[in-house]
Amino acid sequence: MSFHQKPVHYVESLALKVLDLKGMSRFYTEVLGFETIEEKENETVLGVSGQEILTLQSAPEFKAKAGRFAGLYHFAVLLPDRKELGKILLHLHELQIPIGSSDHQVSEALYLSDPEGNGIEIYRDREPGEWEWRGDQVHMTVDPLDVQEVAQASNGEKWSGMPAGTVLGHIHLHVSDLQAAHDFYTGAIGFGLVANLGNQALFVSDGNYHHHIGLNIWNGTGIPALPDQTAGLAHYVIRVADEQAQNAMRDRLQAYGADIHVDGAALETADPSGNRIRILTA
Repeated sequence: MSFHQKPVHYVESLALKVLDLKGMSRFYTEVLGFETIEEKENETVLGVSGQEILTLQSAPEFKAKAGRFAGLYHFAVLLPDRKELGKILLHLHELQIPIGSSDHQVSEALYLSDPEGNGIEIYRDREPGEWEWRGDQVHMTVDPLDVQEVAQASNGEKWSGMPAGTVLGHIHLHVSDLQAAHDFYTGAIGFGLVANLGNQALFVSDGNYHHHIGLNIWNGTGIPALPDQTAGLAHYVIRVADEQAQNAMRDRLQAYGADIHVDGAALETADPSGNRIRILTA
């Protein structure tokens, strides 16, 4: 089963407000190997095999982040297999780009930041049959990654860009109130709670994925929403199965009391921490 296509509801793409559009575009294309799908004066759309994953937006009024805000913790790029993870691991090592790594039991992951400090995870999933479920909660760990074994999985092949089958696997957000985030994402959006890290973080998904969205209060509780003119997360996109599912989500958002704006085929809203969401049909 694919956790990133209909009938599953999933996070498909995101947009970042950036200060240096050319420099950031070079990083994502030349270092990470995304392809440029569309390029405008103040916007670059990046993706894989023609499928949009990341949009970079610039404006003269954007300013660097100063302080702690809600917004992006990281976005996570899901590779199709361990071989590709090994290839990009060696590629990043050769470029001397600082990376972290972790074995989450459900996945193997690398962590890095782009030149403006946006967090990036690059990972591969283990087979769902290998995941350990304890009731309705999936067991995820933060264990050391066997980097030597992952590197060997490359079979000596060189990284040549994001491979076909790469998707946005999930997004992880800073929020100001974990309970409010829980109520919004499970009640109004309709995702299921699949993991809970004490009173610090929680993870939600559709279709029993290990998580499509992570939520944490590691930037502190009561933090403000990211200002419009501050660089960082602009919005992210949830793709739902069909118009019926979109209408049902709209009804739940209205019952919750969320502000909703209709922009063509998209519903636009924001979570209680001000993280903006566009909801589109597949």
